[in-house]
Amino acid sequence: MTEYRNRILAVVVLVLLAPAAFAQVLDIEIYDGQVVRTPIAVVPFGWEGESANAPLDVAAIVSADLYRSGRFDPKEERDMLQKPTTGAEVDFDDWTILKVEAVVVGKVIQTGANAYTVQFQLFDPYGQKQLVGYRMPASRGTMRRVAHRLADMIYKELTGVEGVFATRVAYVSAEDRGPDKMYRLVIADYDGENESVIMESTDPIMSPAWSPDSRRLAYVSFEGNRSSIFVQQLRTGNRIRVSSEPGINGAPSFSPDGRQLVVTLGGIDGNLDLYTIDLTSRQKRRLTTHRAIDTEGSWSPDGRYIYFTSDRAGGPQIYRIPATGGTPERVTFEGSYNARPRLSPDGKKLAVLTNDRGNFRIGVVDLRNNALVVLSTGRQDESPSFAPNSDILIYATRQSGDGVLETVSADGLIRQRMASGSGDVREPVWSPFPRF
Repeated sequence: MTEYRNRILAVVVLVLLAPAAFAQVLDIEIYDGQVVRTPIAVVPFGWEGESANAPLDVAAIVSADLYRSGRFDPKEERDMLQKPTTGAEVDFDDWTILKVEAVVVGKVIQTGANAYTVQFQLFDPYGQKQLVGYRMPASRGTMRRVAHRLADMIYKELTGVEGVFATRVAYVSAEDRGPDKMYRLVIADYDGENESVIMESTDPIMSPAWSPDSRRLAYVSFEGNRSSIFVQQLRTGNRIRVSSEPGINGAPSFSPDGRQLVVTLGGIDGNLDLYTIDLTSRQKRRLTTHRAIDTEGSWSPDGRYIYFTSDRAGGPQIYRIPATGGTPERVTFEGSYNARPRLSPDGKKLAVLTNDRGNFRIGVVDLRNNALVVLSTGRQDESPSFAPNSDILIYATRQSGDGVLETVSADGLIRQRMASGSGDVREPVWSPFPRF
């Protein structure tokens, strides 16, 4: 139990104090995949406008999204027997010869000085029918997001699972500056593009958490040599300090309605307990009173329970307590170390940091039968977070001494690595689905 207490306190206070370098762009590499990819074709989109070329290659983004999912194998343009831009031009026989199981065609049409319409159709060449078709407005600034939305629609139609290409990821990085460091809280598209620095400081930043509407981030900052919890509006940059109690203020997590945070607070003696904070009244309510460490709270999707880590049984395990208060009940029993609980948005799975034969790895507990499956393969993996479709997890790990991000499908069959190429990135958290 002493080892666990030391680990938790080190995570709360010192997780970002190791040397690191700021990541400019995350590069994605699929390095392990056991799924047979479905052959598809995303034909280059047509262009109707004033200039020679469209502002963005929409088809290339859609193709890259589907490839990065690990489930599709888009044909190279040079291998295509035809390049239709409308459904009327599609020759189904040409695509069945190539054994392509789905074909995407489309156009970008300029309708104003900075106004466009992006349209696409998805076809089943074997069934010789259209599966889905859509058009949506765009500007130069929104066209990449529109391309991701098209990929989401295609992915959903072909797999039955919601796509997450239009979502974002928040993470923390730091840049060495002589004896000091510049810590940054960063958000980016799921593919590492459109990176934006939300907060930067020479003091550590940690534990970012998305609000349910994706418009705010909660996080911990150590500015002024003390830990404080902030909530920041992404559009305006305005932020409020919601907790700055003596001792430790950490691990914020939004309630499903976005009106409360569950946080970890601890006095000068270092004993940690769970509290909820009403973001309107700033009123705090204590949930746990045990002498053990209770930390890393996370709401269930229905808002009824808060799952958390506690060493009250002698070692770290996951418990849950009614969000209104009550008696905690233990959730995990398999293994000697389970911490950092994160519920899947569908409420069926629980991601944990587990000790797997001396290695700290990401596991998923099936809440229907309490079976634990280890998904990651590193030695120092941490900070699991589910994608909003509950089908993928993102987490932090180490590669050649640097912090990198990895994703793994919930069935463990597809892995990707998201590295900066120049230093540490860590503490990732996946956004909810965007609200357009």
